[in-house]
Amino acid sequence: MIIEQIYTGCLAQGAYYIESNGEVAIIDPLREVQPYIDKAEKDGAKIKYIFETHFHADFVSGHVTLAEKTGATIVFGPTAKTNFKSHIAKDGEVFKLGDITITALHTPGHTMESTSYLLKDKNGKDHAVFSGDTLFLGDVGRPDLAQKAGVLTEEDLAGYLYDSLRTKIMTLANDVIVYPAHGAGSACGKNLSKETVGTIGGQKKTNYALRENMTKEEFVKEVTDGLLPPPQYFPLNVKMNKEGYESIDAILSKGTTPLSPDEFEKIANDTDALILDVRHESEFIKGFIPRSIFIGLEGGFAPWVGALIKDVKQPILLVTPEGKEEETVTRLSRVGFDNTLGYLNGSFDAWKKSGKEIDTLTSISVEELEHKMDDKTAIFDVRKPGEYASEHIVEVPNTPLDFINDYISEFPKDKEFYVHCAGGYRSVIAASILKARGYHNVIDIAGGYGAIKESSINKTDYVCPSTL
Repeated sequence: MIIEQIYTGCLAQGAYYIESNGEVAIIDPLREVQPYIDKAEKDGAKIKYIFETHFHADFVSGHVTLAEKTGATIVFGPTAKTNFKSHIAKDGEVFKLGDITITALHTPGHTMESTSYLLKDKNGKDHAVFSGDTLFLGDVGRPDLAQKAGVLTEEDLAGYLYDSLRTKIMTLANDVIVYPAHGAGSACGKNLSKETVGTIGGQKKTNYALRENMTKEEFVKEVTDGLLPPPQYFPLNVKMNKEGYESIDAILSKGTTPLSPDEFEKIANDTDALILDVRHESEFIKGFIPRSIFIGLEGGFAPWVGALIKDVKQPILLVTPEGKEEETVTRLSRVGFDNTLGYLNGSFDAWKKSGKEIDTLTSISVEELEHKMDDKTAIFDVRKPGEYASEHIVEVPNTPLDFINDYISEFPKDKEFYVHCAGGYRSVIAASILKARGYHNVIDIAGGYGAIKESSINKTDYVCPSTL
């Protein structure tokens, strides 16, 4: 028996490859499915099942394409309804895979079709549970993503989740391995651990939601408390996972079309395409195509694209580091952004050499900021509310990047202002969005709050609410 966790850091997502005696099951595959096929072929095995723990909101799964290419059966849990051929498992249904079995455990709460899969070894002993978004390490799935208007509330779903955990998950032996769908950084929970593999016993000791003697009322209150609004692209990804989507091969073929500067400019002018620059922030600051948006590949690329670009059907033109074109299109497709029209051949250097108009972003060091600061200096903190609540510069407002569109009117157009995040990645994203909206007086603070804390600003203008 082989169990391999295939973890994708950008999405904080774990897919699973399970092989036994020549038969393979894939749990929650990514959109690009060829690596699973190649691995099975290398092992001399055949992919038999594709198990989906639920209709994912934060990424587009590869189940449809993988089934088309391999003939494997797609399995969803009870109550799921799809627009493609799939097997809807009954609670407790057993699937044989080589010398082992996998049992569907219906665990509604995160969503109503949410299902965990219990793997029993060749001796029939419970070995591992693939818990999807029902149980994470240190947390549980948020219960506010699958509400039905007028039927279910997040409190209703949290109640289902409480019952699922206590009747289906916590009854498993302490040594059963827990393989969750996500780790730290996922928006599908509030406070996920950086660890990606644990045990039932370990979670009973450390996970707040599995506390002994915890009442349902306490659980519902704690699980629903402090939930931030989900990213806008979540419902669109759910729709694609339910209804199907275009093949990743077709998406890559279209998206990796090389375009000359003239072709690139013409498409940009003739369509409503968004120019997305994915180079490093230090390169973007030095020069970029006017009105382009920066979201760097080296940060949390795909989730930030999903959070900030409203429509997955938005036409996109890419400026990438040379050689990163296919990776960029692939990572966009993981969150459902399939309408990439091509990339700038030769990257930004080709644009500069063509003599076309360029723009730059002003970025200053914290030392420079210290010399300029007075009581009229306008600074905006674009970190998440939790980061801001922990510590921030006195009287500096929080305008989180996730919801920057809600704060546009707060930025001044008649004077210079500064933006910072924790280290510099998010503030450059924010500055690029503001520049594209006509705020040419925005200035980035290099090094973000990490650098601010080490400066004299920390000594005079820094506050940690917990010490007040």
